[in-house]
Formats: sequence, structure tokens, C-alpha cells
Amino acid sequence: MLALRIIAYALGFIGVVGTLLPFLKYDDWWIRGFDYPRQQLVIILAGSAVFWFVSRHYSPTMNWTVGIILAAATLYQAFRIYPYTPLHETDARNAERTEQTDRHLTLMISNVLQTNKRTDLVIGVIKENDPDILLTVETNDWWEEKLTEGIGEDYPYRVPVPLDNLYGMHLWSKIELIDPEVKYRIKDDIPSIDTQVRLGNGRVVDLHFLHPMPPSPSEAYASTGRDAELSLVGLEVRDKPDRTTIVAGDLNDVAWSHSSRLFQRLSGLLDPRRGRGMFSTFHADYALLRWPLDHVFHSSDLTVLELKRLPYVGSDHFPVLIRLSYEPEQDAKQGESPEEDDLEEAGKTIELGRQKKDDAVIEGQH
Repeated sequence: MLALRIIAYALGFIGVVGTLLPFLKYDDWWIRGFDYPRQQLVIILAGSAVFWFVSRHYSPTMNWTVGIILAAATLYQAFRIYPYTPLHETDARNAERTEQTDRHLTLMISNVLQTNKRTDLVIGVIKENDPDILLTVETNDWWEEKLTEGIGEDYPYRVPVPLDNLYGMHLWSKIELIDPEVKYRIKDDIPSIDTQVRLGNGRVVDLHFLHPMPPSPSEAYASTGRDAELSLVGLEVRDKPDRTTIVAGDLNDVAWSHSSRLFQRLSGLLDPRRGRGMFSTFHADYALLRWPLDHVFHSSDLTVLELKRLPYVGSDHFPVLIRLSYEPEQDAKQGESPEEDDLEEAGKTIELGRQKKDDAVIEGQH
């Protein structure tokens, strides 16, 4: 029983601290990092609660007090990830115009891992799924050469941004790109790509591709830059409310974090995973340490034909693929709107990001 009690203490401490830290309104990596493993914390907290009750502490008051704390923390974590399970209703509607291909657009995102040499796996998955538009990140000159050899004939329209800092980005398209532009919104060495494409039925779609730096001890000390870029793009989308829009990329953020939810409220875009599953893409090598970092958000006039995580390609990320259909007749304007103080928070975050300030206070609610 003593061993069970020690296990319960250890797991409970990790779970409760991991639950409470994200309530602190600071963007330090060691705080914001606990936004990621919420599904793992559900398991840790539930296990701690079981071990606690089985070990039977001599004090009933202690048993119930600790048990209630652990149960409350478990339920809170489960509540945060619940929308990203099939138990929740979907935000993005299922497509009905499945045969009208002139309405359709297939997009694939793959963080290839700059040091990964399995180009055969990456190219094989691309050819098998044959997306209209492909975004590859962590791509340098070497990757550009290998991918051009493997898929260049299939993708005549391209925006290459080869970098050796893990933030290179390449856009490959079968559809002619309209006014493509490489932007450095927050950091001078971290690019994003904006462009448009025209569907077969004539509808123009705005595309924004991002790969901001994550908060971590080895990269950005805080999430300020990432959050600022998400807020900035969210406001840009908000300023064009009648556009058909997709924002996609390795956002180095989880769908249930405060910053991602703020982005959705600012932009009004939908997350097609809500009600369909997490589609966790990172870390590909560790099944127990996975969360969804690669995202596609889209306007409510687009519906979902297919959403899937693709097979292993030698990277620490799985690729993800989505097939969308332009169906404005299904558009119920189901996207969210900014809450009180969201615009003020976004403005402050963008200002801090542009000033390259870390250790900032986050004003919004978590």
C-alpha cells in the first residue's frame, strides 16, 4: 500500500501542477509547455486517483479531499480536449457535393524534418495522395533539390524558401498561384507564405501558410512570437470576412491552447478536427507523447470531404491531408467571433512579438 501511495503522490503532483501552471498569465516555455500534453495529463491524473483510493489512507478526510482534487483536475483536462474527440459535434460540416470536383481542393502538409534523409518515404506519400497543394517545412536547399527531382514535374507552381535554420518552407502547387508572397511577419528569419488559388468553378481561395517558432528551452524562451504571428494572421483574416480562406502549417501549438482558441475567435475560421478527432502529428516516434501540432483552419463556406493523418515519412511529424469542398449553400456562419478584450489582447501580443519581448504577461482568460 505504501508503494501505491507513493505512486499516487508522484503522479498527482505532476498532474495537478501541470493543470494549474497554464492558468498563470505568462508565456514562458515552462508554463506554456503544459498546454500540450492534456490528454497525457488525463491519464496521469486518473491513474493517480485510482492509486490513491486503492491505497486507503487512514484519514477519510484526506482520502476525500485529495480524491476530489484529483477528480476535478482530471475532469478539467478531459473537458479541454473533449471537443477534439468524436464525442463532440463537428464544427465544420461534411461535404455534400462529393462528385463536383471543380469545387474541391486537396491540401497536404508535411514537416519533413531537416535532418531526415528518407526522401523516398516523403515522395512516396506525396505521390500516393496526389494533393493539389503541398506545403513542406524544415526544407533547405538539399530538400528542395530532392523534392524537385521527385515531384517537380507534377507541381509546376512553387514558392521556394530554402533555409538551414529549421524554418525553411516550400509551397508546391498543381494550380496556378495568384500573387504569391513570402512574409516575415514577426521574426526576420521565420517565413510565411501568402497566396491565392482559383478553384475549377472560379472561386478564389486565400491561403496562408505558417511555421512559427515554438516555446522551448532550445528555441524561443517564450510563446510571444508564435502567439503574435497567430494573432496577426487572425486579424488579417478578420478584415476580409467574405473571403474563402485557409490557414495551415506546423503551428507549433495545440488546438486547445489559449492562443489557438484566440486565433479562431479572431479569424472566425473552423477547425475541422473538432468532433472528428485529434489527428496528433507530433511526435511520430513516441506514441505516448503525441499531440496535434500541424493544423488546417478554414472558412465556413468550405466543407470536409476527408481529413487524415498520413503514414510515417522518417520525420518527427506525420503529414496531414485534407480534402475540402466549396459549398457556400451549407455556410451557416458557424465560425466564432471575438470575445470581450480579445482584440486588445491580440494587439498587445503583436506589439510584444514585434518588439521581440519574452516573459510577457498574457491578458486573456485561459
